[in-house]
Amino acid sequence: MHPAIENMMNTYQCHSISDYTNALKEIIQKIALLGLWRAKFFEKAAFYGGTSLRILYGLNRYSEDLDFSLLDVDPGFSLMKYNEAIGTELQSFGFDVTITHKGKKPHSNIESALIKLGAQQQLITVLAPSNLTSAIHKDQKITIKMEVDTNPPLNFETEQKVLFSPISFFVNTFQKPDLLATKIHAILCSAWGTRVKGRDWYDLVWYVGQKIPIRLLHLQTRLEQSGHWEQGKMLTSADVKRLLFEKLKTLDIEQAKNDVTPFISEKSSIDIWSTDFFREVIANLLT
Repeated sequence: MHPAIENMMNTYQCHSISDYTNALKEIIQKIALLGLWRAKFFEKAAFYGGTSLRILYGLNRYSEDLDFSLLDVDPGFSLMKYNEAIGTELQSFGFDVTITHKGKKPHSNIESALIKLGAQQQLITVLAPSNLTSAIHKDQKITIKMEVDTNPPLNFETEQKVLFSPISFFVNTFQKPDLLATKIHAILCSAWGTRVKGRDWYDLVWYVGQKIPIRLLHLQTRLEQSGHWEQGKMLTSADVKRLLFEKLKTLDIEQAKNDVTPFISEKSSIDIWSTDFFREVIANLLT
């Protein structure tokens, strides 16, 4: 195992195969960000989403994907050369990785790619116990999706944050009020069908606990672009809370708990979840 990877693994308290897998995914995410930094990707884009909140701001749950927004609209943007940089970086740390460029679907603004690694092989590499790795099918994959919005809703602010492992480097990221705006938009507008994203509600609780205000202008821009708000009509704090209260009426609390449980260590932290609890959370949102 590469010494830098060993040092990174030592920062995690792993007991189950889920613990090891989550830790390994996060290490891969950090190395992918390093590859993007070397390729000067962050001169054109900013990191956002749950993984940004986890890695850069200390959210206490794991996150699966790498989400980015271009700083300006560019329909012709491609991930191709950046995929190569990520692959080179991961291979330099001893990971056997495949990166598949997915491009953009018709009528979509999202440029995407998949990072794939053999789960059993890579967990053996990071010295996960054999009684755990032997339970994994040899063909099982660890997959991390990368997505870049090439027609981003604007009116957001970014900042530079330092990651100190595997080496020190800068990541350009949304500021926390804009990250909160993207999270509220996801809660209100994501088309998950019957699937409940408990992770989004978990993150909302974190934001409120951290007393982070919403960037209302960025949320309004997102809602307008997705067709969930009238163009040019000012969005207020009262509007946001009203929309969230309406969404809460349809929330299946048990499904939400089941969704987030694999990504948190303190399972008891969601015992309090109820409609009354989330009403208090929404009432305490800051603007």
